[in-house]
Amino acid sequence: MSPNGKILKNTEDVEKIPKFSNRFIRVNAGIIGPCEPKPKTVVYRNVGAYPSTPRAYLDVAKHYSSPLVIGPPVCDELVALVQHMFTEDEARLVRHLKPYPFGRTAEKVAKKENRPESEVRAVLNQLAVEKRLIVAHGPEDKKLYDILPILPGTFEMALMRPATDTLTDWHKQFAVLFEALWETGFLTDFLKFPSPAVRYLPVMRTLSALPVAWPSDRLEAVLDRYDIFAVGLCQCRLTEKMVDRECGRPMENCSVFGNAARVVINAGMMRQVEKQELLDIKAKAEASGLVSWMFNEDSGKGPACSCSCCGCCCHMMRTVSEFNMPGMIAPAHFIPEFDVAACDHCGKCARACPMGAITVDVKGKTLVHQVQRCVGCGLCALACDRKKAVKMAEVPDYKKPPAGWASLLVGLAPNLVRNAWNAWRAR
Repeated sequence: MSPNGKILKNTEDVEKIPKFSNRFIRVNAGIIGPCEPKPKTVVYRNVGAYPSTPRAYLDVAKHYSSPLVIGPPVCDELVALVQHMFTEDEARLVRHLKPYPFGRTAEKVAKKENRPESEVRAVLNQLAVEKRLIVAHGPEDKKLYDILPILPGTFEMALMRPATDTLTDWHKQFAVLFEALWETGFLTDFLKFPSPAVRYLPVMRTLSALPVAWPSDRLEAVLDRYDIFAVGLCQCRLTEKMVDRECGRPMENCSVFGNAARVVINAGMMRQVEKQELLDIKAKAEASGLVSWMFNEDSGKGPACSCSCCGCCCHMMRTVSEFNMPGMIAPAHFIPEFDVAACDHCGKCARACPMGAITVDVKGKTLVHQVQRCVGCGLCALACDRKKAVKMAEVPDYKKPPAGWASLLVGLAPNLVRNAWNAWRAR
């Protein structure tokens, strides 16, 4: 929806939306292109480095640091985040939980701590329902409680909401501490071997020029498989807003569909919308320079969600725009082709690229496209509105997304294991 509540139904509406900048695109001496990648700065420690920190917090930090859940190492930033997330009493209980889906009942946790089961259950339910730092599932009398990875998982759950009016100082400090942890570059430990769990779709306004696009490339065709839709705030841009680094782009465009939508709607984490309203929200997002991702599978079943991302806020895109590590994103189905004769090297395409995949020397009249950073969104082609020097072309050897979650996970498993082993060795 537009700021005044009007549903966006045509391109004239979206073209009136102002354009925004990307903090990871620099202009220097007439050269427009990506910033230098940031180095990994995380300092590996062990729990013995924190003699004054209560043991319960360190036990929880060790759970989150496991390479098997893409965890950061035990470090100052992780310990600080864990101490903020939980009270010491909560941490004493959480340290007995296992990563999802290997949950434990309140009864088992109570026995570990020699405390009344009803008391333990109340604390765990508060963490699951109110703070959203753990998950609870199963029938009430046999409910299981689990922890999630810090990212993806805990970060998204803690900040998922339909509006900002429920945010507190606790959430702002959570955002500050999470960003401090993210900026250590710990995630680069897990990007050495490609594990493309997500793919980005061409923006909807480019599809008329892409007759060979498959249904899996078309957001509307993907949504046709579902009957219920939810939308909420993008947790990444919400975080950047709370740390005073927001880019100004729309935030209400993180979406979930299918059975998962029912869960987040019932939990008050997102609001329900009709398919057309969701498509209009996505059109507005694309007009502001955002592009939509999907899980890299094509079953129409299982967990289904799509956020609209920018290279300056989205943590998935920032693995590329900030750290130049594209291992989690699937290769593009379409990439730009540049008409050298028509190009006047204005640099619009380089400014529009969320990933910093294009470098233009305005004075020297050169252009370089880094294919390995490109997600095939087509924003560069839309930005070249006067000269029409950029068009999207199909990648000849592109492979369709796996047909289902089982195929995706089987394909990802070897490199996920290699990355976990790589992270374990580095630590």
